[in-house]
Amino acid sequence: MKRKDKALPFVPTEIHVTTVEDDKGTLGILSIQTTEGLLDIALDEQAADAILKAVTAIKARLDPT
Repeated sequence: MKRKDKALPFVPTEIHVTTVEDDKGTLGILSIQTTEGLLDIALDEQAADAILKAVTAIKARLDPT
């Protein structure tokens, strides 16, 4: 099913990264301040790799040289 009404994308205005540790291990925290508010994303190693691959694919499309 395709969405007919699309929301406008959030525009990032500030990005911060940090890590937190607990008894289960370490998580990366990606904090993105957007035009609509704060978005905090907790990333384990697999999620961080997936985000990195996605950003690399996007970057390649933005600058095809």
